[in-house]
Amino acid sequence: MRTQKLLPLLALLTCISLRPSQAQTKPKLTLDEFFNSVGFTAVELSPDGNSVVIVTERADWDQQIFRHDLWLWRERDDKSDSLIQLTQSGHDSEPKWSPDGKWIAFLSERKSQKSDDSDDEKGSKSKAKDKDDETTQLYLISPNGGEAFAITEGEEDVHAFAWSSDSQTIYFATRQPWTKSQKDDYKKDWKDVVQYRTAERGDTIFAMNLSIALARHRAAPTKVENDSDKQTEDLTPGARAIASTPLRADALVTSPDGMKLAFLSNAINQRQEKNEDVELYVIDLASVARALLPANAGSETKPATPRRLTRNTAVETHPRWASDSRHIFFTVEIGDVSGPYRDIQPHLYWVNIDDAKVEQWAKDFTGQVASFESYGDGVVVTARLGTELQMYTAANPSDSLHMLTGKKGSYEEPSVTPHSQRIAFQYSALTQPAEIYLADSADKLNEAHSLTSFNKLFTERDLPQGKPYQWKAEDGTTIEGMLIYPPGKFEAKHLPMFTLIHGGPADADGNHFGADWYDWATFAATNGWLVFRPNYRGSTGYGDKFLMQIVPQIVSRPGKDILEGVDALVKDGIADPDHLVVGGYSYGGYMTNWLITQTTRFKAAVTGAGAVEHIGNWGNDDTTYDDAYFLGGRPWEAQQRYHDEAAIFQMDRVKTPTHMVAGADDIRVAVLEDYLLEHALYSLGIPNKLLIFPGEGHSLAKNPWHGKIKVREELKWLEKYCGSPTGN
Repeated sequence: MRTQKLLPLLALLTCISLRPSQAQTKPKLTLDEFFNSVGFTAVELSPDGNSVVIVTERADWDQQIFRHDLWLWRERDDKSDSLIQLTQSGHDSEPKWSPDGKWIAFLSERKSQKSDDSDDEKGSKSKAKDKDDETTQLYLISPNGGEAFAITEGEEDVHAFAWSSDSQTIYFATRQPWTKSQKDDYKKDWKDVVQYRTAERGDTIFAMNLSIALARHRAAPTKVENDSDKQTEDLTPGARAIASTPLRADALVTSPDGMKLAFLSNAINQRQEKNEDVELYVIDLASVARALLPANAGSETKPATPRRLTRNTAVETHPRWASDSRHIFFTVEIGDVSGPYRDIQPHLYWVNIDDAKVEQWAKDFTGQVASFESYGDGVVVTARLGTELQMYTAANPSDSLHMLTGKKGSYEEPSVTPHSQRIAFQYSALTQPAEIYLADSADKLNEAHSLTSFNKLFTERDLPQGKPYQWKAEDGTTIEGMLIYPPGKFEAKHLPMFTLIHGGPADADGNHFGADWYDWATFAATNGWLVFRPNYRGSTGYGDKFLMQIVPQIVSRPGKDILEGVDALVKDGIADPDHLVVGGYSYGGYMTNWLITQTTRFKAAVTGAGAVEHIGNWGNDDTTYDDAYFLGGRPWEAQQRYHDEAAIFQMDRVKTPTHMVAGADDIRVAVLEDYLLEHALYSLGIPNKLLIFPGEGHSLAKNPWHGKIKVREELKWLEKYCGSPTGN
């Protein structure tokens, strides 16, 4: 009896004693685990809504590349499902379903069978060929299985492609091909000399009948020598030129009725230097379609003349046809569609192809439209307000955006199809790693189920928690950011704080899960830092006026916002004033470089790809619109401001030990900026270190080891000069 009475008490004591240890059963993330996360670069819902193609991005440490592979999720008739890997080359991207659902076309830099045959003939010479020399070609694969095969060939990259509405034709764009004699003549005259800008040439848009492409594949054609000057070494057999442009064609989209082909132009060198380089064009396919019939294979195709639709100072992106085949939706990366250049948030627009009239959707929405798709007769969009990136719908241009009922967090890249109400998308939150989800309709977003579990390991780790934080700037403006606390210390006080500044500046930090070399707040918090992520003026999600207040104080205005946020956190007792560090990459690097000239409160700084002056940066940057706009003109038009807003002229104030990183081939923020900063710090005797990553551009997208080493060394630097935040 006595034993039986004691059992409930013992059970209670056991539960109480287990609770503290159970709360600590989840281990913390390691560096290796953090960098083994899987990202998603594309999600494409099938025409019937029962399958989804997903492109994953993951590090291949042995090959020292980021792999991009296609996966296929399918729902069977019995409602069971499966997820299989479709491709394994590691170089595949941008999948698009044929409208009849029988094929998936995609771009790939993989070595073709023709290249392999050539290797056999030439011995090991081509084996040593750098992978950068591989061209991007167009491939097909059946969702029912089988190997992928190339349907284009040559030395010119395929820039963009689209299916015809009846699935019988594929349109694609490449740089205008040259004949063998043209290549030989050029090489004879110029050797390896680069004629910058003057030797550039625009794109040709081709059409290829699917039946001809399949017949070529089945026949496994033998190599044909190009002896005639009329033949073109880079011309895919069976492809017929339907239009040309003096610019580059970056996106192709076919109208639902199949009568029009639209494309988005870009500068040939992809540098944003002239407003008119990036515009929308439309091609009438009526005459082209007849010439593409197999029966007319030998006839001459009269090229169509593209008609320009937009004329503005904006950089249009993501063109999509509306269901009426009369309007083309698009968003704007930078610039304004309605007047002189100004940098405002991305909004949603459409253009009427008959009269070229441009109209904005949801004018009353104060946030940023991040992504969208045509959905029924309206649109579905993901849009940012403050720190939340939610999903919305709208039925017409004058309609307000209606937020769908879903979880807090970040919804990204929705994918829809005209013949189903389903929506596929990527979702994440601070404590929820990114995965791909599928909802049966817009009104059932809250019931969406996950299609992937690639990042399940993160849910088995002790992840940091976070929340928004607001403070008042000196002019009374409310500024917001995110606080990410070390695991087990949510809302604790007097914490060592790392101010990690986002790039852009037209971007924002919020309720999402990041796991890479750029967005590493989760890992910094795991290592004991309270991470402060300020959405300074210039950030999106807070209205156009808020973003534009960065002009013409490109670093000094946001710099004040950030420092006032740090002061507020110290005053509130959240941050330890004796253990403050700062860092950022790209525009976050700009800000870090500026802040160490304005204050000595930071014990250490980590900066990457950030400018310290604006004249050389204006000349080297491939997006020169925003630089001149932010500073009030080109260098000779705003000389004093170029001086006053440059960190290099205030370097004598710096006392902060600073760690720097840069991509050797970066043209967004040229590596010379990092050499300049390093030289200045070295000459002043300030502790510093510079890491240069060979072959990398601005995004460190080539070798995963570079990003991993970056974060590893930055953490070491912060601990070296500020002490371990965990006290170890």
